Amino acid sequence: MNITIIAGARPNFMKIAPIIHAIQQKRSLKFDIDFRLIHTGQHYDKKMSGDFFEQLEIPDPHSNLEAGGGSQAEQTAAIMVRFEKELIENPTDLVLVVGDVTSTMACAIVAQKLHVKVAHVEAGIRSGDWSMPEEINRLVTDSITNYFFTTSDVANINLLNSGVESERIFFVGNTMIDTLLKNRPKFNKPEIWDELNLMEKNYIIMTLHRPANVDEEYKLKNLIEEIIKNTHGLPLVFPVHPRTAKILEGLGIAFDNMHLIEPLGYLEFNYLVERAKAVVTDSGGITEETTVMAVPCMTLRDNTERPETITIGTNELLGTDPNAIAPAMEKLFAGDWKKGAIPELWDGKTAERIVDELVKLYRINKK
Repeated sequence: MNITIIAGARPNFMKIAPIIHAIQQKRSLKFDIDFRLIHTGQHYDKKMSGDFFEQLEIPDPHSNLEAGGGSQAEQTAAIMVRFEKELIENPTDLVLVVGDVTSTMACAIVAQKLHVKVAHVEAGIRSGDWSMPEEINRLVTDSITNYFFTTSDVANINLLNSGVESERIFFVGNTMIDTLLKNRPKFNKPEIWDELNLMEKNYIIMTLHRPANVDEEYKLKNLIEEIIKNTHGLPLVFPVHPRTAKILEGLGIAFDNMHLIEPLGYLEFNYLVERAKAVVTDSGGITEETTVMAVPCMTLRDNTERPETITIGTNELLGTDPNAIAPAMEKLFAGDWKKGAIPELWDGKTAERIVDELVKLYRINKK
């Protein structure tokens, strides 16, 4: 069985790493299974060096399509054109896509048009917000997927409600958590820890990247000012994209306890998250990691595609109104934040379950 695995952005590699390990494990047991890893190049990340792949213990991609840049449409077209050529030159039994980036959707379309089956890992999650490009990617990908691997019962219900047959849905858990649990013992203290004299549970981490938060300048200013006002003077560590840093500089936002730093590596960033008093974010993936590490999390969005991090985990959806920040911070500093629990099957064994199911499906289809 040959599987072509697609990754288009840095978080995708966290999701596919344990799947690659599970395939390698099957091969060591003499199973007839192999993979080809394709990086579409959708996002260029200078931190995705050899060290990055070494940390995740995965090989360099077999091919990089270098399809980054341009508008949504230009990027989608570039990925499709280049992946079609790749797939024709390197036939496969299955294309496996993860998450909800443009590459996920584009490669699923190409595969189906070439009559290759598609498996979608992290299928069925929905925010209900069609203004998010990721939501369109999810909807399109799931409308043409053959096998759906899900992270939660909510995702299962979303798929069933959209007409997907139950026998094509496999509730397996969360591969991001596989990666987190495997690497947790290896979290690495970044230099910033000593430079800022950080102390455990005595600082807050913030990440903001969604255009709705960072591109509207005065909205960003109001959010940050309100957060700073309610941090009780604790250090606010903000790994920030250079573009966002320029916006902040232009707005004249600077506070003694706000520390803008460059984006960190996976092991370094999660070292800080694990020891933080809380995380303020607009990311989806981070809410999953904070849930497993039992770190209070405040999400500055009006919706989320990961509701289990709220109903079960340590996350709270604050929305984008700055007035919601003070009550949340008050609850945090009063020690009243919910303890949370870990969602079902977020146990570090998701990738094994995925590969087991793929092997079964392959054998059934070969009969």
